[in-house]
Amino acid sequence: MQQDSRLPFDLPAVARKKVSIAFDGGMLSSNAGVLLLRGVEQRLGIAKRLAACLTDHRDPDRIDHPLIEMLRLRMFAIASGYEDTNDCTTLRDDPVFKMAVGHAPESGAPLCSQPTMSRLENAPSRTEIARMMGAMVDLFCASWKRAPASIILDIDDTFDAVHGKQQLSLFNAHYDERCFLPIHIYEGTSGKPVAMILRAGKTPTGVEVRTILKRVIARIRQHWPKVGILVRGDSHYGRSEAMGWCEANGVDYIFGFGGNPVLHEMMRPLADALCVRRAITGAEKLRTCKGLRYGAKSWGIQRRMVARIEATTLGLDIRYIVTSLPGTAKHLYETVYCGRGQAENFIKLHKAQLASDRTSCRDPRANQVRLILHTAAYWLLHTLRAAMPKRSLWARAEFNTLRLRLIKIAARVVEGAARIRVWLPTACPDAAMFALLAGRFAAGP
Repeated sequence: MQQDSRLPFDLPAVARKKVSIAFDGGMLSSNAGVLLLRGVEQRLGIAKRLAACLTDHRDPDRIDHPLIEMLRLRMFAIASGYEDTNDCTTLRDDPVFKMAVGHAPESGAPLCSQPTMSRLENAPSRTEIARMMGAMVDLFCASWKRAPASIILDIDDTFDAVHGKQQLSLFNAHYDERCFLPIHIYEGTSGKPVAMILRAGKTPTGVEVRTILKRVIARIRQHWPKVGILVRGDSHYGRSEAMGWCEANGVDYIFGFGGNPVLHEMMRPLADALCVRRAITGAEKLRTCKGLRYGAKSWGIQRRMVARIEATTLGLDIRYIVTSLPGTAKHLYETVYCGRGQAENFIKLHKAQLASDRTSCRDPRANQVRLILHTAAYWLLHTLRAAMPKRSLWARAEFNTLRLRLIKIAARVVEGAARIRVWLPTACPDAAMFALLAGRFAAGP
């Protein structure tokens, strides 16, 4: 028989005194920082935006949990490290989570359970999901106090392992597994998420890349008609269809390019000279960048390219980029193109620290809804971090650090007739920062 965890049990003595433990402390929570996230969500209005995209087909007389309340619970749970819908059942009586969605901590009704949340994830139609994705782009634009002169859209895909027979999952020979390859788009200078698109586990085609860019950029230009846009991506996205669309629509681009024997032959004299100079000088590594014009047969035109040639003790490495931008070859490669490496860190936050790869539903629509909700949780923590003092270490903290230091704080909740008191630990090491953030988000929108 399984032991009841609520019954008292003993631990080794401390200072010659018995230690007895029981899960009967009453209105306690280990997630006091969710109240900070509540202030962030009220400021951003994410749940309201997403709920407006959905049609609630339930009988109004039998609804216990409104859509906006369920959306808030799910994104708060994800941001707090509870990425599974099963966690909703565990958290439905947590006093802080109840307060975060607008319920009284003790007298308020319990929150929704896992079956209810799962039905929400599976309910939206394709049209409603498209509206939700558009709403997230609108949120990105609304997050700027004024229209920027220019933005950088970093686009990349990431491996999402699949352990079942989910629709859209394919075997990918590169990863030697069945997977999805969702596309992530972030603003390169701010790290703000723009769009997350669930897709099959194969390399995107040029037509697919063009379609995604067309829809996302059209939505952005509804808000900012004159904004300058630069699209950055690796060689998966350096396709003629995508580049042609960018050139026809006033969008700059800089993409990686896989190279071919023709390009290698064009660079051979410079590469050989660099290898000889490295051998003569005894340097461990020498690097140079060279601009050139090149036109692949599928392009139909010539485009500007940059070759980065690096000679090391291990051999020769040549890489290429194709771009519409002016500037020196060295600046374009080492500063502009290599700057897209930061997108890998954004994806790490989204995927590894918010568990956005938990796309375990059979229906791809439900998995896309999950990806949207995980992006909403990303917005909560990103905005929380952006509110930190600019010169503090907090301003560069990872989401796991924010969760550990500011969300996972013990709290005792006391509900009175006219006031709800939340008691936090006296010895909380980050009390000052918690109080600062609470003050900044207390005013709401």
